[in-house]
Amino acid sequence: MMMNISMIAAMGKNSVIGKDNDLPWHLPDDFKYFQQTTKGHFVIMGRKNWESLPHQFQPLPDRTNLVITRRSDYHAEGALVFNTLESALQLAKDRGEKEAFIIGGGEVYRLGLPHANRIYLTEIDGQFEGSVTFPEFSKKDWAEVSRHPHRIDDQHAFSFDFIIYERG
Repeated sequence: MMMNISMIAAMGKNSVIGKDNDLPWHLPDDFKYFQQTTKGHFVIMGRKNWESLPHQFQPLPDRTNLVITRRSDYHAEGALVFNTLESALQLAKDRGEKEAFIIGGGEVYRLGLPHANRIYLTEIDGQFEGSVTFPEFSKKDWAEVSRHPHRIDDQHAFSFDFIIYERG
């Protein structure tokens, strides 16, 4: 069975996705989109991303949480721990997952990009300070298959677009 390997992220115009193990913005509708899109699926994240989750969201509910770390003795309660992205993806495939989601952070996205065939990207209309970025990818290798704009409102200080890219 073919398994889709997807990446899901939100980034500013300057590719920033994180600062100090947190998001540099607060966009409730992006959180909802992330929850709805990944619910019921395997989510794969790096150790730092796992540790940045508020304790009440470890593991992320209604998802199979896979954590990647180089630490051989690492334990993440409620999640499965792997030393390579490939071994995490293989487990998801072996368990019949239809679409596994790589959810960050920056290093895991870089490792995942060559494997991915879909990217769910929230592109935020703003420049942000931060040390973690989404990896560059060539738009000639990816086709934009959908785009849904979201305007500024009383809950959202920035406008943004929900975009889905598929590898061409």
